Formats: sequence, structure tokens, C-alpha cells
Amino acid sequence: MQISDCRSIADGRLLIVLVTAILVSCSTPPTSAPQSPGATVGKPGIDVVELSATEARDRMASGSLTSEALTQAYLDRIAKVDDAGPTLNAVIELNPSAMSDAAALDAERKAGKIRGPLHGIPILIKDNVDVAGMVNSAGSLAMAGHLPKQDAFVAKRLRDAGAVILGKANLSEWANFRSTRSSSGWSSRGGQTRNPYVLDRNPCGSSSGTGSAIAASLAAIGVGTETDGSIICPASVNGLAGLKPTVGLVSRTGIIPISVSQDTAGPMARTVSDVALLLNGMAGADDADPSGAAAAGRIAADYTAFLKADAIKGKRFGVVRQAMGYHSDVDASMTKAIDALKAGGAEVIDVKIPTYNDWNDAEFSVLLYEFKDGLNTYLKNSGAPHASLEALIAWNKANAAQAMPIFGQEIFEQAQAKGPLSDAAYKKARDGARRMAGKDGLLAALEKDKLDALVAPSLSPAWPTDHVLGDHFVGAGYGMAAVAGTPSLTVPSGDSHGLPLGITFMGRAYSEGALIGFGYALEQTLKARKPPTFKATLAQ
Repeated sequence: MQISDCRSIADGRLLIVLVTAILVSCSTPPTSAPQSPGATVGKPGIDVVELSATEARDRMASGSLTSEALTQAYLDRIAKVDDAGPTLNAVIELNPSAMSDAAALDAERKAGKIRGPLHGIPILIKDNVDVAGMVNSAGSLAMAGHLPKQDAFVAKRLRDAGAVILGKANLSEWANFRSTRSSSGWSSRGGQTRNPYVLDRNPCGSSSGTGSAIAASLAAIGVGTETDGSIICPASVNGLAGLKPTVGLVSRTGIIPISVSQDTAGPMARTVSDVALLLNGMAGADDADPSGAAAAGRIAADYTAFLKADAIKGKRFGVVRQAMGYHSDVDASMTKAIDALKAGGAEVIDVKIPTYNDWNDAEFSVLLYEFKDGLNTYLKNSGAPHASLEALIAWNKANAAQAMPIFGQEIFEQAQAKGPLSDAAYKKARDGARRMAGKDGLLAALEKDKLDALVAPSLSPAWPTDHVLGDHFVGAGYGMAAVAGTPSLTVPSGDSHGLPLGITFMGRAYSEGALIGFGYALEQTLKARKPPTFKATLAQ
């Protein structure tokens, strides 16, 4: 069985395959180029390269494009680019009902029923979100037989909005929360995802598959998730716009968790317009989400209404220079973006965060506690093959050759050693981290200088993927909003030797609309995004 078969494991005909067979077949990338279900490689079709969801929406509305034809074109593109060609390894599983879903939506359109702007648009969803009829594994072979009975809240919202779930995107296994020496974009079930700009460079995690796939036009838009950087990071290094919403704006129900304090799903796309379009379908208050009630009444009716070219005019931005100085190309890109903000009528000042990065140790402690508690609850309630973190640790040890060939599970073991959320140490760390990043950090800076948002470089250029030493992060500017639980948006700002760079806007809770406007205005001015080149490596 090759990796394309693993993608289709949700098909009832394959459920009889033993887990042992899955272990052997899914632990490494394919050695040949399998054809994706429904693919028609070699036949002329719709050119989806750089096709935006907004343009696809308009073409379907005009009658010049159908969802069925568009879905088929993406399946063909996945077969050509992800399975064969550059072999990005970004899509871990295809939805066996994608074509029939698209045909049903076309029939609805023909009958005059339009669900909304996402009607008939194919999307990819990260493989830690429950989608009925498909595996939800967090990239782990231990979860390769986990078939959730129902959609996650956000997946149901997207289906109800008319989106076609094309498939699942690979990710850093367990959202990069298994080992201190992990390689972003690698999972035991899906293998190593590659960066479409330079193939031996890392796609960043943990929404690495979504980032790589959307950059390479395997879909126009995709769903990622973030705890701290896992939307902003892969969006930045894959030349995308990506939004991390306020915690609770998008439901976490049915998403494999790390942190109830920081987790969120969010949209990733090649344009800010498409980010806004997808956010409309994703955002929704969920009473079952601990942060859902706070979002009620705070969700914009239409995030595309904020897409205004003059959105930065008269606004005030604070530059977090503490997040700069580690790479000359990053600094040059930031300087260019700052100049563009000023040219657009914004006032830009420097700010200094007294608590900058002081929250790191407390944050990690919080994540360990909350991961154990949240994961145990998810595993038990979803009927997963393993009922606890402890059981997963034991399974990984027993199947180490397939599950842990390049790094271990040190973080799993640290989390397992933590006590319950009633521990005083947990409460102290939780309150301290949120205060240092939020009240005394980001929010204090915004209030002190009456700012509309803070700006910082999103990340360093993508590093070479390294299965010996793991990831090589140089610097990033997104962490403050992640720990504070407030929104952030990255947009392309330039490149370093052809490797994309991004700038991140960080704002107050529920300021997604404003950030979308800022990002859109800057995007129109900079026009910094370039399509991926699929280079094998950088010239020496």
C-alpha cells in the first residue's frame, strides 16, 4: 500500500486493512508517483495555478466554472505535484466523497440554492480536525485508524457554507508537541512535507502541509491551527497570508488539542482577500468551547468588508524591534514594509515591550499541563484507538521503529508527568504567561501609545530540513499574540534568496477585521508574493 492508499483509508473497502500493514506502508514517502482517486492526469483541464478562491467564486457565479470541474482540477494537481513531480508530501489523505460533494453543490446551484461565497470551493483541512468519513490522526501512526463519528464544529460550519472538503493536509506530528528535537512538517503517518520554494527547506510547523499545499496551488484556501506560531510560521515561509484568530472566535470542538488557553484554527491563503473569505465560513461562537461564549456578538458579519486599500491611512503602528536584528534580509524587508505603511498615511513608532519573552518558561509549563488534560479528554470522548496520553507513549515505545525513527517523545513524557489543572503551579504559570504577554505586554503597548496594531517580522527565512538536529529557528515576532490569545495576521513582505518573508500585525482581541484591512492595504502596496519555484536547493 502506498501513501495515496493511506489517504483513502476512510473508504470502507480499506477499513479491513490491519494496523500493522498501515505501519509499514505509511511510515515512508512513496517511491513512485501514485494517481490520486478521481485524477485524470494527462487530460486538459482548468488551470488552478495561482487561482484565488475569490476568482473561483466569481467564475462559478457567472456559470463559467463548476465545482465538480474545479475539484477534479485540484485532484489532478495533487497527483501531478504532490504525489509525483516535486513530491511535496503536503496532502496526507483525500476525501473519497469530494467529487460527489462537488456534484451535489453544483446541482444545488443549478436549482437556485446558493449557500454563500464558499459554495463549491474546494478546501484542505489540517489533519488534526475531525472530518466525518476521514481519519483524524495528528499525523501519528498510532491514530491511523481513528475515524471520528462527526465533523468538528468548524468543519461542519464550512460544509454548511458550501465548501468542498478536498482532503487533509499533513502536519508536524502532534502539532510539533512530541519532541524537543522534531522536524517541522514530519509525521510518522505522512512523512516529511517539503517547502515548494526550495524543496530541501522546511515548510515550518505545525500547519506545514496546509502552508505547502496552498502555496503550490493544491487548493486555493486551507485551514491551519495554531498554539504558538503554527499558522503564522508556515504561512510566512510559504509566501502566504495567514490569520491566527482571537482564541474562541473559531471553535476548537473536535480539534485534537494542545492548549485550551492558546489553541485556535485559522485561514491560510495566497491573498488576504481569500483569508477574509474563509474566515467568514470558519468564525462562529460555540457554547461547547470554553472561550466560545466570549466571542458571541464579537464576530463580524462579513470580514471581506474590511478589504480596503486605504485601511492604513491615519492609523498608528508600533514596531517591535526586539523581534529584529537576527538577519539582515529580515530587517531590510521590515524596513521596506514600514516605509510602505508610512507612504500609505500611517504613523509608525518604535515600541519596547518590558516583558518581552519573559513568558516563555511559564507558557511551556502551561502547554504541558493543558496538553495532557485536553488530549486525554479528546481521546476518551472521540473513541480514539488509544484512550490516554499514557497509552500513546506506550504505543510509540512498542512501535519505535515506525513511530520514532528520527526523534523521540520527550515532550509527551514531560506532559504525562504533570498533575491536574487544579495544581497551584499550573494556575500560577497560566496567569503569569497571559499577563506578561497580554496585559503587561501587547495590550500595554497598544494602550500606552494609542496604537492600532503592533508589527514585527513573522519569521526568519526557511531553514534546511534536518532530521539529525531538528528545526533551526533563528527568530520570530509572533509569540506575544499567541500567548495573549489575541489575533495576528502575516502577509508576504519580501524574500531572502527566493525564500519568502512575512510581516505580522498583532492587535486587540476580536480586531480581526482591522488586521485584515491593514494586511490587505499593505499587500496591495508591496505586491511581495511570488509563486513557488520548486528549486531542489539553493545555489551555493
